[in-house]
Amino acid sequence: MQESIRQLKGVGAKTAALFSKLQIETVDQLIRYYPRDYDHYEAPVPVQDLEPGKIQSVRACVIGAPSTVRARGMVITHANAGDVTGNLRLTWFRMPYLRSVLQPGVFRIFRGMVKRSAKGQPVMEHPRMFSEEEYGQLSGTWQPKYALTAGLSNHLIQKCVRQALLVSSFPDPYPPDLRKHYQLIGLTQALEKIHFPAGAEDVKQARRRLSFDEFLAFLVQIKRQKVKNDQVIVDRPMVPVSDTRRLIESLPYELTGAQQRVWGEIESDLQRHVAMNRLIQGDVGSGKTILAFLALLMCSANGRQGCLMAPTEVLAQQHYESLRRLAQTYDLPIRPVLLTGSMTVRQKREIREQIAGGQADVVLGTHALIQEKVEYRNLALVVTDEQHRFGVRQRETLAGKGDGVHVLVMSATPIPRTLALVLYGDLQVSVLDEMPKNRLPIKNCVVDPSFRKKAYAFLQAQIEAGRQAYVICPMVEEGEMEGVENVLDYTQKLRSVFPDSIRICALHGKMRAAEKQQIMEDFAARRVDILVSTTVIEVGIDVPNATVMLVENAERFGLAQLHQLRGRVGRGGQQSFCIFMTGDNSGQNNRRLDVLNRSNDGFFIANEDLKLRGPGDLFGIRQSGALEFSIGDIYQDSDVLLLAGELADRVLSGQVVLPEEELGLFQREIDYRTI
Repeated sequence: MQESIRQLKGVGAKTAALFSKLQIETVDQLIRYYPRDYDHYEAPVPVQDLEPGKIQSVRACVIGAPSTVRARGMVITHANAGDVTGNLRLTWFRMPYLRSVLQPGVFRIFRGMVKRSAKGQPVMEHPRMFSEEEYGQLSGTWQPKYALTAGLSNHLIQKCVRQALLVSSFPDPYPPDLRKHYQLIGLTQALEKIHFPAGAEDVKQARRRLSFDEFLAFLVQIKRQKVKNDQVIVDRPMVPVSDTRRLIESLPYELTGAQQRVWGEIESDLQRHVAMNRLIQGDVGSGKTILAFLALLMCSANGRQGCLMAPTEVLAQQHYESLRRLAQTYDLPIRPVLLTGSMTVRQKREIREQIAGGQADVVLGTHALIQEKVEYRNLALVVTDEQHRFGVRQRETLAGKGDGVHVLVMSATPIPRTLALVLYGDLQVSVLDEMPKNRLPIKNCVVDPSFRKKAYAFLQAQIEAGRQAYVICPMVEEGEMEGVENVLDYTQKLRSVFPDSIRICALHGKMRAAEKQQIMEDFAARRVDILVSTTVIEVGIDVPNATVMLVENAERFGLAQLHQLRGRVGRGGQQSFCIFMTGDNSGQNNRRLDVLNRSNDGFFIANEDLKLRGPGDLFGIRQSGALEFSIGDIYQDSDVLLLAGELADRVLSGQVVLPEEELGLFQREIDYRTI
């Protein structure tokens, strides 16, 4: 399982390098690279039955000779086809050779995303084309579709996975009676079914088993961590200080009742002989950051050091500037410093010397805070912003740089209480369920693609008024998932639509860290007007001047994730807007997205997401904003999560004994990436 994928037939150095781009180096990693979706090859439908927003197959005759045009630097091939019920338009990009392949009068089966032209005619962009014999072999099957990278085809991944499953063995840590109790299929069966299912039931069974494994390993780790936390003794508890009361009274706004309640809980924790491990959970704009600053101020006034770790340098810099301004404005006795990976060697050395010598009592930064070279004089408090971006190991490392260190974590991810009690089992949870009175609620609308022209005009008007905008696409590049927008092509499309004076830039997770950092800095500094991005902007950037967000293929996201995304706007004093563009107007999708129209309350939305999206909703884009499991989704698989929590308790109490090395297999998969 841990051998290189080079052992597989057909995988040479060049192919292995392509797999490496997907973080696949070993056979184990390949087998755990689960399909993103499945293609169900159902019977072709007549042209008149084609439905916009769906991937469908149609048997149609090519009418007339295809034509080609050159636009936006690429060749576009157009063809007409039809049957006795009607005609449709076919379009391909960068495939000029199809002119000689598409013979007039020949019937083919075309499969792709169906759209409607302005005149109401059905259109397929970039459809796959089959002979009737080829399609007959696929008919009724479910074919896995993987996230790809340039040069690596879906067919090649399928071929390699089949080989990997044949040469690997999968010892199952669960005895038969335990599998029966939790309604789990065997591990070997699950891995085979998740890649090559016979139908929807196979996918459900495989997802249930593999999600259960991930959740169990995670929850065992979390519950063990709680035992450790309860044993961390604080030799020098802190005492209340007048500086925190003075700051609260001097602020130009009054803390909400929820903020006052949560601050009381934090202040009480810091006075105890057992180290605090508390999560502040609240919507974007609910006032988590000022509570973190108050805790850091109390720490400093007690003669101790505190630090705040943010997921990106941009956010760390923003926190540093905010705290420095507070210190100057209200004459606070704190000496904050910033430490990030992009600083020069000399700058880092100087900051490290100030930390080690105690001249700096509040340290803000990124992962640079946990490097071995960073030594703290008397670290007493660790604050992590957007906690799901930092692993257990990272928090342990940072807290381990002091004795009896208090830990405070913050998250804007709305998670229903029933799940939060399981997921945050090692933490005391404080909920900020009240928004400041001066916050303008975001105005939302759910529209179909026919509204796109008006949406672009609205974006342009906002930018000409001095504002900025986000556009969110589900995918990075063409080919990752059929029928959805991708960042790279969409960026080029916007540049062809908007005037040259509007500066448009792309951002996605496949970029180098330094490149992502520079783009976020440019957007924060107003050097970019429209940022086209994947969900990578969920955290790590705070731009009050951004007032509009357009989300393409909104039906592909979970409601809680869409709510998290729209939290990037509405952070300033201006009215902000979120446009959810949906490519599928089915009743279920409309009901789901209407929840966002009706409410800006993250916890209400999360609970509705649980009801509407629930277990068995197989496809779409998983919630990447909450907890980053390989296959499990805390909303979609919530019932499995709760059962895994029950077994984790039985394992830790000794009622059930599982081989530690097998639990280690699951933990390797998670590798402390969550919570």
